[in-house]
Amino acid sequence: MRTFRALRCRPFALLWTGQTISRLGDALYRIALSWWVLEKTGSGAAMGMVLFFSLLPMVLFLLVGGVVVDRLPRARVMLASDAASGLVVAFVSALAFAGRLEVWHVYVASLLFGLVEAFFYPAYAAMVPEVTPPDLLPSANSLTSLSFRVTGVLGPALGAVIVARGGTPLAFACDGASFFLSAAFLLPLVRVATRPRAPESHVSAAAELAEGLRYVTSSTWLWLTIALFALVNVTAFGPTAVALPFLVKQNLGAGVQALGWITSMGSVGSILMALYLGRWTRLRLRGMLGYFSTVIQGLVLMLAGLAFSVPWVAALAVVNGAMVTVFGLIWTNLIQEFVPREMLGRVSSIDALGSYVFLPLGYAAAGWLTDAIGPPAVFYLGGGLTVAIALIGLAVPAIRRLD
Repeated sequence: MRTFRALRCRPFALLWTGQTISRLGDALYRIALSWWVLEKTGSGAAMGMVLFFSLLPMVLFLLVGGVVVDRLPRARVMLASDAASGLVVAFVSALAFAGRLEVWHVYVASLLFGLVEAFFYPAYAAMVPEVTPPDLLPSANSLTSLSFRVTGVLGPALGAVIVARGGTPLAFACDGASFFLSAAFLLPLVRVATRPRAPESHVSAAAELAEGLRYVTSSTWLWLTIALFALVNVTAFGPTAVALPFLVKQNLGAGVQALGWITSMGSVGSILMALYLGRWTRLRLRGMLGYFSTVIQGLVLMLAGLAFSVPWVAALAVVNGAMVTVFGLIWTNLIQEFVPREMLGRVSSIDALGSYVFLPLGYAAAGWLTDAIGPPAVFYLGGGLTVAIALIGLAVPAIRRLD
């Protein structure tokens, strides 16, 4: 199949396989952690604070991570990130097995995860085009999205089973093991890795960061989309990340396996869309297509708030996942196509900063709103705001002309 042709490139195949294993562990960890917080505290605010602490270090250090990634061998940055994450999860798992895990331990672990991710994300974003031939990049990007979504199907379902039968400590331990397996696949890439470029001795890190910021602000489609989706990522993902477990338990009267199923169905939609888009060598009218997919995503969230039944929410999750993937793949291809390779780390970090800058407070607010107005209202509000923001973007000529 054309979608899988990038796996013929051995460096990308190693990179992709390792990160697929790691993502599987992350997906089951998120389900286990969200259910542990729900059972331990019964508080939407506590759920929001877990996400707040995981994202705060990313917001603070992403720009630093982008500069580091453009100076150091990217495979080594990723290897160090995987090793550090594995150690953090191993510590959380040990506390859980001993029956001594507390909410503040989870907050500290989330802070450390966020710090590591600030370096890992730009490293991975820059590493894919570094090890993949240009003609295989559409396939590589679709496979990257596909692995994220496939693990999003298997991880929640597997995590729910592990939690139901073996408890959350076992789920945490599985995630820790996945990081060390991922690091093993990165080792061959570390041995052949080179610096993306040698930094000039008279150029400071601050000057390099300023250069990246100037590049972003010089392109309307780039800075405007980063700015608008700083808001969309709060309005669209706040309900699903924070309010969904409460919607499942309080409004649908279901348990952790229903939560795992609904989350998995979102990934099913993403997989189907990634397979479809991976067959195309180029899409047309990418600006309009990406923003229209976000309008549909907002409408789907509003319908999910009706919470008629578990199958109803699961079916809408399929559509939601497909629309997220449409925009995500379009955006990734645009950045790889137009941004110079030597600046990919910095631009990717600036893009990620835009994605995460409001999420810590947004998730905390979503937790507070879940307690104050109820999960369905959080879905209505988030979906309506998502539609409004996407329509603002479609009103801008630079977005509509983006092909």
